[in-house]
Amino acid sequence: MPNPTAAMLVIGDEILSGRTRDANTHYLAGQLTEAGIDLKEVRVVSDDAPAIVAAVKALSAAYDSVFTSGGIGPTHDDITADCIAQAFDDHIDVRDDARALLAAHYERNGQELNDARLRMARIPDSATLIDNPVSVAPGFTIQNVHVMAGVPSVFQAMVATVLPTLKGGAPLLSQTLRVQRGEGDIAGPLAQFAQDFSDLSVGSYPFQKDGVYGSNIVVRGTDAIRLDVAMTALTAIFAA
Repeated sequence: MPNPTAAMLVIGDEILSGRTRDANTHYLAGQLTEAGIDLKEVRVVSDDAPAIVAAVKALSAAYDSVFTSGGIGPTHDDITADCIAQAFDDHIDVRDDARALLAAHYERNGQELNDARLRMARIPDSATLIDNPVSVAPGFTIQNVHVMAGVPSVFQAMVATVLPTLKGGAPLLSQTLRVQRGEGDIAGPLAQFAQDFSDLSVGSYPFQKDGVYGSNIVVRGTDAIRLDVAMTALTAIFAA
């Protein structure tokens, strides 16, 4: 059986402007790989409501799970929650369960739960909350879309909450053969190898370091025995 599929939607002008480096995609990809969930697509959109709504609808329809990051904070440009509600035609407002979490947190810290902070309690009616052990303000899940914070430490904590609830498959394994030949030299035999092992994923990645150049050939698959067979054949091809 094929592995479940997933997509990620990264939301925020700060990502597209280059001001902030996106670390969440890299982290999520690694976690999904270990869980046997195939990350098939990543989109980055600006803080633009129609773009967010359209992307959520498209990704939700195409994949088993969708993970979003960014846009659920207390400021005016944090519009993700409202856009998700619009995408699923759901009502959204401050929810009592989310408000209670925030109220207790800010009371413990001697801070006011003002209108700005209360924005983080705006949750669609049909959503379930995602626990946030780092800064309390929750994410949420609605249908197959998991809505999470953009701050990497919070995003990672939310992923840890959500992943155990999802059905996984066979973890993706990989092996690498490093050859001191350029891609132009290996392309022919590598194409034949990829055809012979079409059930596996084969990629070539050039490197150059300290005057040495060549290619890292990476073979990926879910069957460890099949992967070993492929690597034996690949090593023989480039041993000559």
